[in-house]
Amino acid sequence: MKKSLAFPLAVALVAISFSAIFVKWSDAPSTVLSMYRMLFASILMLPIVWKKRAEFKKIAGKERLFLLCSGFFLAMHFALWFESLKLTTVANSTIILALQPIVSLIGGFFLFKERTTAAALVTMGIATAGAMMIGWGDLGVGRSAILGDISSFLSVVAVVGYLFIGQSIVKKVSHWIYSFCVFLSAALFLTVYNVIAGSAFGGYSARNWGIFLLLAIVPTMAHVINNWLLNYINATTISMSVLGEPVGATALAAWLLGESVVGWQIAGGLLVLLGVFLFLILKQKPSLPNERASARPLNTD
Repeated sequence: MKKSLAFPLAVALVAISFSAIFVKWSDAPSTVLSMYRMLFASILMLPIVWKKRAEFKKIAGKERLFLLCSGFFLAMHFALWFESLKLTTVANSTIILALQPIVSLIGGFFLFKERTTAAALVTMGIATAGAMMIGWGDLGVGRSAILGDISSFLSVVAVVGYLFIGQSIVKKVSHWIYSFCVFLSAALFLTVYNVIAGSAFGGYSARNWGIFLLLAIVPTMAHVINNWLLNYINATTISMSVLGEPVGATALAAWLLGESVVGWQIAGGLLVLLGVFLFLILKQKPSLPNERASARPLNTD
């Protein structure tokens, strides 16, 4: 992995850490939050997409189906994770989100024959253990907590599916076109669901509308950055870097939401940062053929 990619990874991490805070601030249904986030993000991207509209011709029929599937996975991810955040604390949700790089690693092995080194697995284990320490203290045993845990895990599976599709499609069109198509598809899927579920499309406070917009701008920017990064690194590396989100989200939750943070959670946060740092350092000198292929830029847009 190029050293120059560390900065966009850090920006994406900070931006995505605000997602949980915005969700906690809103009292709108999870699927409505997700729908307006994707819809507003698509609208905000229109000026750039219009300039690159010629690229739509590069998308073949089969790839259009993949884009729809990617949008479906992203819609599922947001709806399920936002729901889990309404059922538990920000810190508690991280114990499940910590499984993302593991799910991604397994999927990458079976789908793309990606391999990794023993050292990388050790660093992944360090970061995962740290993320679990952050959430373990708040792990609940009630019905709502269990539902929140299930929703969080399913959201992890969904986001890994979204990243894997992006790993293939984003190499054929710019990340702007890919992101726009996926965001718009996700918005349409969520709109259909909300119509069927009878969710209210209006009547929300100005505060909620502001949160919808903030979600579309701040954390969604991280998804655009990560889609661009898929030109250079694989989905497992991005999933690994996103493990830093629990650290940022828990720190923000303590500051902005008043959620308590104890000693082992701080220790867990330090372990996460150490594990992610060591993992990314190892990725700067790929030693396996598949790793070298993943690190090669394929689309410089």
